[in-house]
Amino acid sequence: MSGRQAHEIDYEIFGHEMQFVEIELDPQESVVAEAGSMMYMSDFIKMDTVFGDGSASSQQGGFFDKMLGAGKRLITGEGLFITMFTFQGQGKGKVAFASPYPGKIIPLDLSQYGNRIICQKDAFLCAAKGVAIGIAFQKRIGTALFGGEGFIMQQLDGDGLCFVHAGGTIVERQLQAGETLRVDTGCLVALTQSVDYDIEYVGNVKSAVFGGEGFFFASLRGPGHVWLQSLPFSRLAGKIWAAAPQAGGKGVGEGSVLGNISTLFEQ
Repeated sequence: MSGRQAHEIDYEIFGHEMQFVEIELDPQESVVAEAGSMMYMSDFIKMDTVFGDGSASSQQGGFFDKMLGAGKRLITGEGLFITMFTFQGQGKGKVAFASPYPGKIIPLDLSQYGNRIICQKDAFLCAAKGVAIGIAFQKRIGTALFGGEGFIMQQLDGDGLCFVHAGGTIVERQLQAGETLRVDTGCLVALTQSVDYDIEYVGNVKSAVFGGEGFFFASLRGPGHVWLQSLPFSRLAGKIWAAAPQAGGKGVGEGSVLGNISTLFEQ
């Protein structure tokens, strides 16, 4: 293991708009992921539900300490448990994880980013065993409650590989010292720990009602690296919800343009 705390896994990313990542495991190597993200796995891979995130820190101490560590996941909307996939055969084992909606999978080696990445709470896909999955509280928690998608971030710590998912097109920016970038809170995927981030109030009631934009933006100040997404899932879901029938659906085609026209002629 060459002194690393996290397992040294190999991987390959397939696809373009609907990507999946295939993880290659040596005997007794493991990868952790959220429940429901697994696509397929080869023989001799054992699935286990573990308390916390599978890292050494989450398994240390008594039951109360473990409960506190695992409880951090509840704040980000996740459960107390996570799924671990361990290869128990000879040679190489493979397990694949699929992205939940159109976009890209970003591989991040935490050892290259000061052993910590902060990411959007629903961006995490999977990681090598040993990566700790916690939370990064926004400094002004009061405004975070009203920031659209919310601004409680996940914190990934360790020295291994982790994979996050971005919707639409990925934009990477290297911010210089003092350089500031304001982004929609939903478009922020991840940032390095050197980036200072906060919630900024922008706009007024008129722009919020007629412009379709929210009141709050994430203000990012360098130095550091940031990853942005062009299509937040909340934005995609909002468009689908707006286009869907809101009255329960009385007939075939209702909610579409043709459905609305046929309803007009029936009246």
